[in-house]
Amino acid sequence: MKFGGTSVADGGSVSRVVDIVESCYRAGNEVAVVVSAQRGVTDQLIAIASELANNHNSDEIGRFINSLRVRHGKVLLETAEDYADEVGILLEEQLCNLENILTAVHNLRELTPRSRDYIITFGERLNSLVVSAALKQRGIPSMILDGCEAGIVTTASHGEAVAIPASEGKIKSRVLPLLTNTVPVIMGFMGCTEKGVVTTLGRSGSDYSAALIGAAIDADEIVIWTDVDGIMTSDPRIINDARVIPVISYHEVMELSYFGAKVMHPRSIEPAMKKDILVRVKNTFNPDHPGTAIVRGQKRDSRVVKALTYIEKVALVNICGAQMIGRPGVAKAIFTLLADRDINVMMISQGSSEANISLVIDESQEDAAKEALSVLVAEGRVREVTTNSDVCAVAVVGAGMAGARGTGGRIFSALGNGGVNVMMISQGSSELNISFVVTKADGPKAVRILHDEFRLSEEDNG
Repeated sequence: MKFGGTSVADGGSVSRVVDIVESCYRAGNEVAVVVSAQRGVTDQLIAIASELANNHNSDEIGRFINSLRVRHGKVLLETAEDYADEVGILLEEQLCNLENILTAVHNLRELTPRSRDYIITFGERLNSLVVSAALKQRGIPSMILDGCEAGIVTTASHGEAVAIPASEGKIKSRVLPLLTNTVPVIMGFMGCTEKGVVTTLGRSGSDYSAALIGAAIDADEIVIWTDVDGIMTSDPRIINDARVIPVISYHEVMELSYFGAKVMHPRSIEPAMKKDILVRVKNTFNPDHPGTAIVRGQKRDSRVVKALTYIEKVALVNICGAQMIGRPGVAKAIFTLLADRDINVMMISQGSSEANISLVIDESQEDAAKEALSVLVAEGRVREVTTNSDVCAVAVVGAGMAGARGTGGRIFSALGNGGVNVMMISQGSSELNISFVVTKADGPKAVRILHDEFRLSEEDNG
């Protein structure tokens, strides 16, 4: 089981988490728990570390440390009063360590990727102490493991580390034996290199931790507990009648998450997919709801489209010129120049004339991309490079789209009838996803039009 930041944000939330774990444990199941930091704590750690490296007032350190002390101490008293003194000492030790490293960052005016990774793990380090104590308060034996102790061995890519194959054997040997007589509480979001250097796992890192651990111990089920009833047909902030999807495939979830849906990161799906382990997304605050089951394959429902999502804060890059036609190596040069600047390309589209290539990148990298590609203009290999950040990318996802005739026609006819202009189209060979670019103003409108067109608010009738 993995519990996200909202699920463990305060005393009441932690009590609900313990209710869930206890129910599963008392039913005779072997349970491992992965916990995130309390809601907002990781962002606070990132912010203060960055500020201190830039000559921020060192007085902020003491105030910040005390705020963490008060926040975690309050939850500890509310959920594990009998262990307050014992665990309070351990909390102080962690807070002292954090204070020392923040002071060092301030004194040196430097925040290295390695130091940053170590600092932002303290949310999990503090919260795991509280959750484990709350389990003990209910009479459930528990022990704490950080990511390294749990056996998660990663690359040295700080901030976006990836588990290496050696992790599976280590996790199995360290976690599996504990399950017979205890509930291990494992700090999510972190691992370490083979040399023991702490790393973090990036976006949805705790989900990734849970998937790695679940796969390594051959779990029957991995449950991701969050603050929504499951994976939705679209963002409920845009679609008032968005519906929980009862069953969805691994590949569909990967497509949705890549295009901005707040579901499991593709990296978090892969370990479960390799072992064919059922993954469930459920609501900590509504545990009786069945949630969403993520599986290898499923029967198609009556609609070819399963869900819609869109990415804000992107930029459209257009590279054009007759000089590109029939000229080998232009595409290679484009992607090499972007890769050298660590610019990730989300979508690609090329005209059949070879005179135009369109790309979608993160909005924050717009200027860097334009500067990098200006080399090609100077060399005469392309005529011009233009960018536009007043756009968003919309993704239409569904396994039923594969081989279904007329899906593209329905999509673009509905958008045209609704007055939405499409600026770029991209479709992968898997046929699970048709993506396109529209203006920012048209993004929510496009999602609403297609949600209605494919009747996604209606329950499937088979």
